[in-house]
Amino acid sequence: MSSRRVIVIGCGAAGFFAAITCAEASAGTEVIILERGVRFLDKVRISGGGRCNVTHACFETREFATRYPRGEQELLAPLQKFSASDTVAWFAARGVKLKTESDGRMFPVTDLSQTIVDCLMNAARAAGVKLRLNAGVECVRKRAGGGFEVWPAGGTNPHPGPLHFGKGEGESSAGEMLCCDWLLLATGGCRAAIGGQLAVSLGHTLEPPVPSLFTFHVSTPWLRELAGISVAEVEAGVGQTPKDPNTQIPKRPALRGRGPLLITHWGVSGPVILRLSAWGARELHEVSYDFPLLVNWLPHLSAEKISGELDARRRAQPAKLIVNVPLSPLPARLWEQLVGAAGIARETRWSDLSRAQQHQLTQQLTRTELPVTGKSLNKDEFVTCGGVRLREVNFKTMESRVCPGLFLAGELLDVDGITGGFNFQAAWTTGWLAGQALAEEE
Repeated sequence: MSSRRVIVIGCGAAGFFAAITCAEASAGTEVIILERGVRFLDKVRISGGGRCNVTHACFETREFATRYPRGEQELLAPLQKFSASDTVAWFAARGVKLKTESDGRMFPVTDLSQTIVDCLMNAARAAGVKLRLNAGVECVRKRAGGGFEVWPAGGTNPHPGPLHFGKGEGESSAGEMLCCDWLLLATGGCRAAIGGQLAVSLGHTLEPPVPSLFTFHVSTPWLRELAGISVAEVEAGVGQTPKDPNTQIPKRPALRGRGPLLITHWGVSGPVILRLSAWGARELHEVSYDFPLLVNWLPHLSAEKISGELDARRRAQPAKLIVNVPLSPLPARLWEQLVGAAGIARETRWSDLSRAQQHQLTQQLTRTELPVTGKSLNKDEFVTCGGVRLREVNFKTMESRVCPGLFLAGELLDVDGITGGFNFQAAWTTGWLAGQALAEEE
């Protein structure tokens, strides 16, 4: 073994970034990445619909940190050391320019995640990082004299001596143990069992993993007829479940928000739904994703203002059918279904609208109740909350507080952000901190 060796288990964004950072800052350190699969950076490659939402154009650190339902306080200081602007500069220095979309998401100008993959791969090779595929890890052991033994899946029985596993980039492992001075776990969400198992074997405690970014299943027939319709801004909130008073969802501001909503074949999606799913990840898991979703389709108008708009239509267009005169900016098909959901027949004219019906329509427009009965992953997102307890990690260096010499980064930690590039930024930030600290270890 060389005089200094770092092994990184996991080849996602955080692991690669840490390995590159360490190798660039410490030329005398041998850095090895172990990946159990047949290809590096798969999650980066498929993220953002194949475009890779690298980070978010929010350059005030305290505001950026508020986008993390879990990890806000812990990430505040790290983000001051490596922020979204640092991420933009890092990629720009390596020839990759990022662009900002109207909602703040930042992508490579090529709109190809492969651009990011190639950049990371090239940077790792240039820094001398050794890359190993087909290198699954069975177990990790702390050595009495310091450092770690890393045993590959299917390896031989433990025996002393610093052996090799893996013959080179892209080749399979030889099934022998590796020794290292310092170890970084960056295996992604602890739903992928091995990362959590390794952390626990070295003394850590895991918060149970549950999904953090998902869409809602809604079985309401009239809603499903509207699949494909989007509304630019709604206010949506999680209501109280009446089934079990012991699992009531707390009434807190985080479980209500504004933003675009998309109606799908199975229910509802869009940024406002994904934010609710992130902030309410644990609470919604506790009620088995069975709860009422309350939607205000016209959040810019008060109930009184809406009632006044309906009165104005009754006076101005008494002979017209209600279903044919939607309130702006609602899509016509959505308006038609909301009128029906209020108990108003299609053939009803404005002149025939009763006060009771007008009240019901106002209620539907401002407080539609949709019964949620389940969830689905958001496209190719695999974000979970849960992971290594944050108090067990020193966020100045990302070193374990319970196992000296062990470092942790990325989604293996109980840190997760809302959609929009925040989870990747957590990976870049924690990876960079870990890499810097590993380069400085003696």
